[in-house]
Amino acid sequence: MSALKSLVHWLTYAGLVLLAGGLILLGKADALLIERFRLQVSDAVVPVLDVLSRPADIAADGLEWAGHRIDVEEENEQLRRERDDLKRWEAAAKRLEAENAGLRRLLNHVPDPAATYRSARIVADSSGVFARSVLINAGSLDGIEKGQIVLDGSGLIGRVVGVSPRSGRVLLLTDLNSRVPVFVGAARYRAVLAGDNTDHPKLVHVAPGDAIAAGDEVVTSGVAGSFPPGLAIGIVSEAEDRRFSVTPNADPGRLEFVRVADFGPATPMADRGGATDDHGGEQMTRGMPAQRADAR
Repeated sequence: MSALKSLVHWLTYAGLVLLAGGLILLGKADALLIERFRLQVSDAVVPVLDVLSRPADIAADGLEWAGHRIDVEEENEQLRRERDDLKRWEAAAKRLEAENAGLRRLLNHVPDPAATYRSARIVADSSGVFARSVLINAGSLDGIEKGQIVLDGSGLIGRVVGVSPRSGRVLLLTDLNSRVPVFVGAARYRAVLAGDNTDHPKLVHVAPGDAIAAGDEVVTSGVAGSFPPGLAIGIVSEAEDRRFSVTPNADPGRLEFVRVADFGPATPMADRGGATDDHGGEQMTRGMPAQRADAR
């Protein structure tokens, strides 16, 4: 019995040795032969995998279609709500337009004159520590006149304060001599935008009770007649301790092309109780707060 066990152990040992040797020989066999064998196996398996994957692909496509359909229905519902809102606003706008037209007829309203525009390019920046102005390549030969308004795509830049036959000088809103009457915020608080040779002009002559806050929009008011009303200027960027700074919409350092607007002859400031300085900026009288209070 012990002899039989020894024979079995020996045969097992010999079999393991042969198996190990076979594996070693297989590992050193021709790599091309092994690769061919793998490709043949792949060719046999791929059709089976393709057939098995089709139901999964169909299910995935169905889920994607269902999700897209749900999104489309939600978007359609939102568009319907927006359409209904727009129709209500359109009806309100038409009603207000008709009402406004009727009130204008009753008041014998005189419309603002239509502006004419001329395009020009900034050819020199004469700004410095004590002045903020630029030169444009259009002058009196091109129809440019002193006092005309200068704009870019974002709003008011300044006004023409000097003209030669082929060039003009534009005083920027940020110049120390610039004064522009403005409305601030939805409540249309009256103030004056005063340049201080920085990138953030200040609001002055603000009534004590005016609740001006950061983010309020600043537009021209048309007071004194030097600027037409409603021209965008910028946004209130600071409103602390009754000190108000404005960030203009236009960046003077990036200006290249501008539009010079002619809104017709300006109303002399002497008729409004003020005076105009030599630099084209409105100088408000000391009695302005009282005038503003009466205007309200």
